[in-house]
Amino acid sequence: MTHVPLPPGARAALALALLATALSGCGRSGDAPAAAAPASGASGAGAAGAPVAVSTVRAAQRDLPVVVEATGTVSAVRSVDVKAQTSSLVATVQVRDGQFVKAGELLFTLDARADEAKVAQLRAQVARSEAGLADAQRQLARARELLALNFVAQSAVDTNQAAVDTQRAAVAADRAALQAAQVALSYNRIVAPLAGRVGAVPVSPGAAVIANQTPLVTITQVDPIEVSFALPQRHLADALAALQRGNAPVEAGLPDSRTTAQGTLVFVDNGVDAATGTVKLKARFANPQAALWPGAFVRTRMTVRTLRGAVVIPQAAIVQGPRGSLVYVVAEGRAQARPVGVLATRGEDAAVEGVQAGEAIVLDGKQNLRPGARVIERAAAAGAVAVPASGARRIAAGAPGATP
Repeated sequence: MTHVPLPPGARAALALALLATALSGCGRSGDAPAAAAPASGASGAGAAGAPVAVSTVRAAQRDLPVVVEATGTVSAVRSVDVKAQTSSLVATVQVRDGQFVKAGELLFTLDARADEAKVAQLRAQVARSEAGLADAQRQLARARELLALNFVAQSAVDTNQAAVDTQRAAVAADRAALQAAQVALSYNRIVAPLAGRVGAVPVSPGAAVIANQTPLVTITQVDPIEVSFALPQRHLADALAALQRGNAPVEAGLPDSRTTAQGTLVFVDNGVDAATGTVKLKARFANPQAALWPGAFVRTRMTVRTLRGAVVIPQAAIVQGPRGSLVYVVAEGRAQARPVGVLATRGEDAAVEGVQAGEAIVLDGKQNLRPGARVIERAAAAGAVAVPASGARRIAAGAPGATP
């Protein structure tokens, strides 16, 4: 092979290139172990799993009333449209708009002159018929005396007896006609059929009314009063049982009021509405102060039953998954996924089956958990105050499972 001599500048450039190549190879081989070490360390941490900080509450065992809420409508027990039973003119109006009236209280009087005249005429007719009956009876008595003396035949007595019977029937007919006229005369005095509140009075003296057509006034009974509401059909059996016991309490309150009225369930409909899947109920309330008004919307609360000795946890601890409801139970420092069945809810609490009283249930931090994950309970902030009643969170200072 023939070697071609290089110029001095080319030889220097070639030497620098060879030196850089050698240094680069040495650097890569030396760095390889250093890069591998972190990789093996990271793999070890992932296998161990970092503990998840959570807060827990203890499942409690106690009685839990099953309360259902619904929007109801106030309705009157009875409401009557008062109308005249005879065609006439209004003579006097004895009631005013919005007045409370008692049963039998006079509301209106109508022009009764024609009916009074007819009653007087029939009374005279009854008197005439009674006089005719008395005369026929005297004639019959004389005929019987003459028959005893053999002065008349038996046929004469029979004729007088027939006259008495005919006159007696005429008296009965006239008396019945008089009673009918007196009933018609009584229609001119219109009285309240029930106790309640009068609505607007649309007529005034001199107005003409037509029998059974012209409305004079509406009277609505407001004490007692009823509230109609609907419940899902799953509560039908409980509602029927409560109705049979006769002691199902129902509360009702206006949306803008803090006061509630106490009533009792009195009616459960005989069918379920197929369109809504609900059943209609009614509760009756004493309403002496007229706090509930017909047509008003109210909030209703009904205790259908009480779960005795139920296991109660906060609703916030329940996780809704694709396979149903579950909770995370902490046992030996690890989280266990536990399927639960929700029996009933009330406020922030839920009665469940599937957990035991006293078990630690994860409340906060459950979104970061997986079954079998290690957990640690976070300490409460200093000076925190425990929340009573629902047990949704225990945040007393130093309490286990407190939420920071």
